[in-house]
Amino acid sequence: MDRSSRNRLTERLLPQFPGETLFDRLARTVCRAGCLPRKELYEAWEVARRVRRRFRGGRVVDLACGHGLLAQILLLLDDSSSLALAVDRRIPEQAARLTACLAESWPRLAGRVEFVEKDLEQVALKRDDLVVSVHACGGLTDLVLERAMAVGARVAVLPCCHDLAAGDLGGLQGWLDGPLAQDVLRAARLREAGYRVVTQQIPGDITPKNRLLLGEPPAPDCTRRMLDGQKPVVEERRT
Repeated sequence: MDRSSRNRLTERLLPQFPGETLFDRLARTVCRAGCLPRKELYEAWEVARRVRRRFRGGRVVDLACGHGLLAQILLLLDDSSSLALAVDRRIPEQAARLTACLAESWPRLAGRVEFVEKDLEQVALKRDDLVVSVHACGGLTDLVLERAMAVGARVAVLPCCHDLAAGDLGGLQGWLDGPLAQDVLRAARLREAGYRVVTQQIPGDITPKNRLLLGEPPAPDCTRRMLDGQKPVVEERRT
C-alpha cells in the first residue's frame, strides 16, 4: 500500500487492516469515516507514537489541526491526558464525522476533544500543555514554536512548505538546502530558549517532509535564571 497517497481511506480498504493492533483498529475506524487521506493517517500515527515516547500527560493542543486526528491519537496513546484542543482557522466539515466514529470505537474519547475555529495567535496556552502540529505550512510552524516557547510548554512539530523567500536561512544555504537550514535554525531557537531538543524522522515513504522536531522546556528554576539574564543549564538527552 502506498502510504503517501492522498486518496481517501474508505470502507473498500477495510481488508487492508485485518489485525487487532491499535493501528489496524484505528485505520478501520478512519476507513469507516471515509473522509481522511491515507497519508494523513500514517503521518499522524507516526508523529503521535514518537511524541508519546517523550511526553506524557497534559492537555493536548493540536494547532493547525485539520481533522484533529493527531490530537485524538495522542489521547488514545496516553489516557493521562484528560482532554485535547484542536485548533484551526477553518475546521473541515467532516472532522465531526471522524470524531464521532472514533468515539464509537473508543467511548472514552467522547467529550474529550474540543474543536475551535480561531487564528493560532488567539489560543491561550499553558505551561503544562503539549503543543503539537503536523505540516503547519511555512511560517505557521514558526508561530507554533513561538507560542509554545512563550509559555514554556512542550512542543512537537513536523514542518512543511518552507517559505524560503520570507523565512530565515541564517546564511546556511551555502552548506544546507533551504528547508533543512530553516529547520536547523528552528532547533537552534529552541536551544537558545533553554529547551532540550530532540530531532527525529518519520518514514520517508509517507512524506519527504519528515523531520520531526521536539522540544522539552527547561525546569522552572532554569526558567527563572533565564528571566534574570543568567545562562540556562541544559542537559543533553540521548535520542
